[in-house]
Amino acid sequence: MKLYRAKIPVIAKEIVDKLALDGDVEIEPSRREEAEKDLVAIMEEYRRRDMELRERVREYMSTRRLPYSEFGRTRKRMAEEMDHPMGEDVERFLTRQFIENMLISPNVEEVYEEDAVIRRKMLEVLEAHDVDEREIREEAMTKIKNVREGTVDYEIALQNAVKAVKKRRGLI
Repeated sequence: MKLYRAKIPVIAKEIVDKLALDGDVEIEPSRREEAEKDLVAIMEEYRRRDMELRERVREYMSTRRLPYSEFGRTRKRMAEEMDHPMGEDVERFLTRQFIENMLISPNVEEVYEEDAVIRRKMLEVLEAHDVDEREIREEAMTKIKNVREGTVDYEIALQNAVKAVKKRRGLI
């Protein structure tokens, strides 16, 4: 799962709203915004660590002159060293952090439901906001059919088209 900055406040609000409306947690209306900010902080910290990981991988690869084809393998290895979740583990990591936070947060009065039920509801919200990167790339490729594939111009046009698709979808 890739977590886009623009989606973070939306995800936090939906999780807090869903859990409060379903009666799984009790949050005073005056504390609701703070409870959302707690979740935002967790997601932003995850993003910060993810960016730090990407930068470390780039530095490592450039100092060792590794080809870009090694990026994924190198990133996976370094993520394990940093104990940073990737792929399917991201949702589980975030929901675990959210639940732990809600149990100790002064912004949440009471947690009434079992962790498993809350986790499932949080996962539903996270999965609803999961973005299919392949779909975005394919949509962008349809917009640049007039540029010959495999050229520098194609790569630049593709990058710009992907950015435009993400912007249109409210991801950036």
